[in-house]
Amino acid sequence: MNLLGAIESFIKVVETGSIVGAAKSLGVSAAAVSQTLSRLEAHLDTRLLQRTTRSMALTESGAVYYEQVKRIAIDLESAQSSISSAKTQLQGRLAIASTAAFGRHVLAPLIAGFAVRYPRLILEFSTTDRKINHIQDGIDLSLRIKPQLEEGIVARKIASVPFIVCASADYLKRAGRPSSPDDLQQHACLAFRYPLDGRFLRWSFIKDGHQYDAAINATTISNDVDALAQMAINGAGIARLAEFVAAPYIESGHLVPLFEHNSTSSYPYAEPLDIYACVQERAALTPKVKALMDYLVEQLENRWSPENLYSAETNRSPFEPCDSAKL
Repeated sequence: MNLLGAIESFIKVVETGSIVGAAKSLGVSAAAVSQTLSRLEAHLDTRLLQRTTRSMALTESGAVYYEQVKRIAIDLESAQSSISSAKTQLQGRLAIASTAAFGRHVLAPLIAGFAVRYPRLILEFSTTDRKINHIQDGIDLSLRIKPQLEEGIVARKIASVPFIVCASADYLKRAGRPSSPDDLQQHACLAFRYPLDGRFLRWSFIKDGHQYDAAINATTISNDVDALAQMAINGAGIARLAEFVAAPYIESGHLVPLFEHNSTSSYPYAEPLDIYACVQERAALTPKVKALMDYLVEQLENRWSPENLYSAETNRSPFEPCDSAKL
């Protein structure tokens, strides 16, 4: 029996909560995982899991065993990956999850270059604005915005993306141009409903170094940022869009920016969107995860360096992100 392989199967079953989930994560059949677990229990001469047709739970012995072996898979992968520092030696599966808009507009175009740099990696990429569980979803690295940060995960801020408040020329001609964020209450605003908890994302602004939330008149609501951009282009109202969504439409003349900011002005401007690279724990910072994090910083630092863009230090996340040193 391949003892290490059996232990990995056991860990995956516990972490995913089912044999089917473990099989999907390992890329094998559910029958193979079930047989491996039976052989492991026979080898240990003890029952690790109490299995029925409807549920699965750790036995007392299984709970003790899991606590002792749960870090083996991570430690083995780190040890194996550390044998060679050559970039081409990074190999295996690397699962990445991202917020939908950032993943679609920013991360997806960058992945091609990362794949060329590390040709032996198998990349799995998913985009969602819903809650990510690194362990249950089999995710190595997730890209999140501040409202998605949770206690316990390890996060490193990799970019601060400007928000641009904008509208079509037709809308501004019809409804007038707001002179400040305070005027948004008298305008049709296109609001983003956050899928995680159903609330609207606040329209936060910075003035004289202080952050505040503007009151808006939300007349159209969507959980899709690209849909909001199209609504704005067609005159439905004023939208607050991340720069990577708004910039092409502003350059083409389909949208007009409002409340523009420069470093010497005290005029209110939209609070930037902070992007964090996250792992479940520091032990999950394997060489291939570190390589991706460093690659993203390398690609984004000139475009949206946290040090080069205006940023508020108020309303910080409930825990400190990783420092900006290489991890």
